[in-house]
Amino acid sequence: MTATAAPRATGLRPGEDPELPARLARSARERDGKPLPTAEFDDWLEGRRRAHPFRVERVPFAEADGWSFDPATGNLGHRSGRFFTVEGLDVRRGDGPVRQWQQPVINQPEIGLLGILVKDIGGVPHFLMQAKMEPGNPNLLQLSPTVQATRSNYTRVHRGAPVRYLEYFAGARRGRVIADVLQSEHGSWFYRKSNRNMVVETDEDVPAEGDFCWLTLGQIHELLARDNVVNMDTRTVLSCLTPFLPGASTGGGLAYMPTPELLGWFTGQRSEREIGVSRMPLAEVADWRRDGTEIARPDRRYFQVVAVSVRAGSREVSGWCQPLFAPRGPGVVAFVVRDIGGVRHVLMRARPEPGFRDGLELGPTVQCVPDNHHPHARPPLLEEVLSAAPSRILYDAVHAEEGGRFLNAVSRHLIVAADETSPLRPPPDCAWFTVEQLAGLVRHGHFVSVQARTLLACLNTLW
Repeated sequence: MTATAAPRATGLRPGEDPELPARLARSARERDGKPLPTAEFDDWLEGRRRAHPFRVERVPFAEADGWSFDPATGNLGHRSGRFFTVEGLDVRRGDGPVRQWQQPVINQPEIGLLGILVKDIGGVPHFLMQAKMEPGNPNLLQLSPTVQATRSNYTRVHRGAPVRYLEYFAGARRGRVIADVLQSEHGSWFYRKSNRNMVVETDEDVPAEGDFCWLTLGQIHELLARDNVVNMDTRTVLSCLTPFLPGASTGGGLAYMPTPELLGWFTGQRSEREIGVSRMPLAEVADWRRDGTEIARPDRRYFQVVAVSVRAGSREVSGWCQPLFAPRGPGVVAFVVRDIGGVRHVLMRARPEPGFRDGLELGPTVQCVPDNHHPHARPPLLEEVLSAAPSRILYDAVHAEEGGRFLNAVSRHLIVAADETSPLRPPPDCAWFTVEQLAGLVRHGHFVSVQARTLLACLNTLW
């Protein structure tokens, strides 16, 4: 046969930006940005705190303006029919210490937008960050993405001010996309909730207005080492940069388990571990009681649902009321990491949660609220993580969960080096992943949980 010349291709571009990893590495190495030096960040954040009045107060449900319980179902919703509702959930599992339970859950079917804008300043990529007040944050004001808004917010159901910089993530002025993926939120408290995680780059001259500032990736990594500074939405968006950061290439493609085998293991976990979930009226949820100020279990375990009144001068609306979920104690989320053949691996757990779209996702090695467990029935590896020698603790900081829906929900985030004398073979619901393998999965939605994505963002600060 005579070879035929391939038709001349036109309009083709590289599938990946070959310069992006080097540019992001340069930003990660730069720990002192030019627009806002790191030494001045604390004063800047405190100045934003003083610039606006902030107040959050617990109120009875009857005083939560705009919110009410449906007389037929008992579901708690807003008079606009938007934002979210608090409903009931019936859960049945085929494994685990508890096989059936009912609970309140947040049903927020609309997809939110979490976006960070990137721009070269002085030849170094900088990230446009926002000092944003959320009523559930323990210190109210934390560092958030450029845009952090539900669809109800950015379509202005609240009739408030428009969301700043939204045009760079939607519409004709949208910048060059670095990352864009739908990711889940907390599967224990949300019913099938997803957010669009975006990182977008622009060449335009974009001034940092008011509560916004430009920071390098290295500066943000330094702030991630501090307690309660970088909010959850920033952390999940930053995890989407993992495929382009140094940790994703340190293994050279080598792994303890080949990627097809890992995907087969995970697909098997999803197929074989049964979890049945159905929504139900909140008024019919067993073992939970409602009075004028809270929805809670009589034994005071797990969490409660409360209402708050909020004043926030820096938000699109200066005042509002809403429900919040309040956990009963601080959590612990941890990665156990191990160098296998000179390649760093992370022990991931296939974790079922009732609100996940696909039943389970890859979660941290350890994820729990210790106060919810009896001393003789603690989750696997919790004691090993908490008793690790200081020399094995690679990362240790307290971070808040989603402050827009959860009240004072904080967890200690740990990255702990495994005891090299312990067996390499993991428990059946766990597997060793390289950072490169996790980077491949985080580019797709509903594989890696939000708690694991936070730890992945923290792990990226160690390279």
